[in-house]
Amino acid sequence: MKALAKDTSPSTENSTVKRRHYLTEREIERLMDCARKVSRHAHRDATMILVAYRHGLRSSEACDLQWQQIELDAGRLHVRRAKKGTPSVHPIRGDEMRALRKLRRDHLKDAYVFVSERGGPISPTGFHHLIQRLGEAAKMPFPIHPHMLRHACGFKLANDGHDTRALQHYLGHRNIQHTVRYTEMAPDRFKNFWR
Repeated sequence: MKALAKDTSPSTENSTVKRRHYLTEREIERLMDCARKVSRHAHRDATMILVAYRHGLRSSEACDLQWQQIELDAGRLHVRRAKKGTPSVHPIRGDEMRALRKLRRDHLKDAYVFVSERGGPISPTGFHHLIQRLGEAAKMPFPIHPHMLRHACGFKLANDGHDTRALQHYLGHRNIQHTVRYTEMAPDRFKNFWR
């Protein structure tokens, strides 16, 4: 049996371990910039990162995303959640809209939004390898994987002060306990309490 540590209080080192579960907004931008510079399918890869991040998509949800779920004229994305999650409709922002329109022009006949060289949807494993390669190329301080994009979304929205219940619906969590972790991690959560 292992001996218990004498000091179990939080430290900078403990926070760093937690920090490795998500990416910051700047790191997301860095990852997208790297995709635009080094990736063979630069626009597709940068757009996939952006969409997965903005909508808190799991790998399988990003890979299964189809054009019929996107209303480019109305600026809406119909999110179908995996793991029996709650589906929802999200707004699409301007930069994301432009990226998706360009991708659509390049792939008019494809049913899936993010298509591999073989013409089928990118697999979750392929997406994982892509994010891993881009993380190394972007010189991220720790190994990264696609689920960190989903966590980055939750962290960002919690830090922006969004209501936990609204965040639950945005991420498609059936149980609010899965959402609460983002409010617990947010270091700026209480920033404006004593204004």
